[in-house]
Amino acid sequence: MTYKVEFRPAVLKSLKQLPKRDLVRIKNKVDSLCQNVPDPATTKMKGNNSFHKVRVGNYRIIYEIHDNKFLILIIKIGHRKDIYKQLR
Repeated sequence: MTYKVEFRPAVLKSLKQLPKRDLVRIKNKVDSLCQNVPDPATTKMKGNNSFHKVRVGNYRIIYEIHDNKFLILIIKIGHRKDIYKQLR
């Protein structure tokens, strides 16, 4: 089943600041998320939230899965040292 991907406006703005080499890797990972959604049990973040994460080198993609709409909503993309501090 193919999922549709949507980005929050802040994510698109933050992508402009990333190096191009990393942007290509992130784009490839987002494309693969559409085709093959990883097992939610392995990607679920700890805590009382609906967020999932996937690793792309030193960057993390934080997203939500909406099964009823076949939608993946990208919440944040950022470097691993900063991304978890920004979610609080």
